[in-house]
Amino acid sequence: MSVAQAQGALRVALLGNPNCGKTALFNLMTGARQKVANYAGVTVERKEGMLQTAGGRRVRVLDLPGTYSLHAHSLDEAITRDIVTGQHADEALPELLLCVTDATHLRLNLRLVLEARALGLPMALVLNMSDMAHQRGIAIDREALSQALGVPVLASVGVRHDGAHELLQWLDGVAPEAPPPMALQLSAEPRQRVLDLHHEVQRIMRLAVREAPAHKLLDDRIDAVVLHPVWGMALLAVLLFLMFQAVFSWAAGPMEAIEGGTKLLAEWVNAHMAEGVLRSLITDGMLAGAGGVLVFLPQILILFLFILALEDSGYLPRAAFLLDRVMGTVGLSGRSFIPLLSSFACAVPGIMATRSIESWRDRLVTILIAPLMTCSARLPVYALLIGAFIPARTVAGVFNLQGLVLFGLYVGGIVSAMAVAWVAKLARRQAGPTPLLMELPAYRRPSVRSLAIGLYERAMIFLRRVGGIILAVTVLLWFLSSFPAPPQGAEGPAIEHSFAGRIGQAIEPVVAPIGFNWQIAIALVPGMAAREVAVGALGTVYALSGRDDDAVAEQLGPLIAADWSLATALSLLVWFVFAPQCISTIAAVRRETNSWRWPLVMTAYLFALAYSASFITYRVALALGGG
Repeated sequence: MSVAQAQGALRVALLGNPNCGKTALFNLMTGARQKVANYAGVTVERKEGMLQTAGGRRVRVLDLPGTYSLHAHSLDEAITRDIVTGQHADEALPELLLCVTDATHLRLNLRLVLEARALGLPMALVLNMSDMAHQRGIAIDREALSQALGVPVLASVGVRHDGAHELLQWLDGVAPEAPPPMALQLSAEPRQRVLDLHHEVQRIMRLAVREAPAHKLLDDRIDAVVLHPVWGMALLAVLLFLMFQAVFSWAAGPMEAIEGGTKLLAEWVNAHMAEGVLRSLITDGMLAGAGGVLVFLPQILILFLFILALEDSGYLPRAAFLLDRVMGTVGLSGRSFIPLLSSFACAVPGIMATRSIESWRDRLVTILIAPLMTCSARLPVYALLIGAFIPARTVAGVFNLQGLVLFGLYVGGIVSAMAVAWVAKLARRQAGPTPLLMELPAYRRPSVRSLAIGLYERAMIFLRRVGGIILAVTVLLWFLSSFPAPPQGAEGPAIEHSFAGRIGQAIEPVVAPIGFNWQIAIALVPGMAAREVAVGALGTVYALSGRDDDAVAEQLGPLIAADWSLATALSLLVWFVFAPQCISTIAAVRRETNSWRWPLVMTAYLFALAYSASFITYRVALALGGG
């Protein structure tokens, strides 16, 4: 979104509790006209979008971080508070506040609405999920609600194509008053003020809302199973198991298409370019490196599809409650679950999400074990090694063996994280885990539109990594692997005489006890930038190792299967379960702890775990005949 587009547009901010459907409504209103970044100086996500109403009015929409109150207790909530009070240095005071509420849980949302009303800003109340409220027999008298609050009341359905129609029509004609010229001040929150707000919410509910008769609703019947200590845990295990099965089963076709496209492109380059340094750069460096990583995009998107769908459906907060007691046994606060769950996508946002943990010690332990959660960056490495060494056959006539192995690697990361947390519990004194307090949202059908936007954003992030850091690192590795040229009469692959070959051979004695050769040693070094770079690095190294294969990017699996032992492959898999090969994660820990002490502690203990576990795995595999 350009500066010119934003100038002259109505400035609107969406304010609401977590899980009220605010972001789904934001996606519906703005579509692809969004800009996602971080606020200056902090790592809180900032979402901004533009829309144009049917009457031609341009509106700039800001999706504020979700909050239960304007009296902030976390960094996310502080950002929201500062923006709606005009105290944020980089954001002008909004001209209009849209307080988005969950119509099925209006009582829980009204406190924030009353706090916002007290600011004196022009505002409107949006009853989101109004269709679900109607289905549940909840009758909301919008006129009475509007009179009680003194603000317009609108209805929306954030997951329906035309669900923002009434809101957009109202925005087309609204003429909000000019906001106050100076920053607003929040009143203090003494006990009496809290009680007054509670009584006011009760009064408004009596005036404007007629709730469904007291009977066991569908959500309650589902929760009886989902939150059951036995059946709920079994359901969670089945969902995770099916997710990892799908990563291999569903992605086969798209991956073959990408491999075929990469192969055709490499053949075209070889046919139309003269042999030389430039052709080697394109085929052995760019295509073998970046192309070898790009092929795993379908598997990463399938993984994110499951995570986004579970989040959108309202299931993930229930999984947090379900695992709260289990996590308490290893000394973790129940609040640690959401950051650890976020780390399955990427450890960086998971580490950022620890800000919601009030206890510094609980937060620190959660930060230090977050990298053990199997993030999506490990998936290309896992997929390469599993595809090369684990047969693509079924077990018990139903389960994909490769999916079983992948599931085992995820479980291994979780068990390791819990073990580290338990050791930390023994090493420190604490009063006990903090109870997990979290609003359970209503179950809802995942929005196809929201899922599509979420997958698009993650695909763009991955492609930017492929086109940015991964491509740059693989091109650098190509240069180190190609120069200097071997001396006259030298034997063996030319790469052995290059800078990269010398580096790999220098490192090889250190990693030889865990089964790694010099090619793997080369790949681990650039893999420190990002784990998935290791796949592209292996592609580049083997492309320059004197092989006859013309398209290493799609034939890397067979190459390493022929060159490595099963014991080596298993050792490398275990290495990536533990090794902290991600500079972004180390930087995030430095930023969140405001010290280099804890990033260094984390890096040291994870490398020690990785080396020890790989050594044991390699030696056991050799003893069992995996050499």
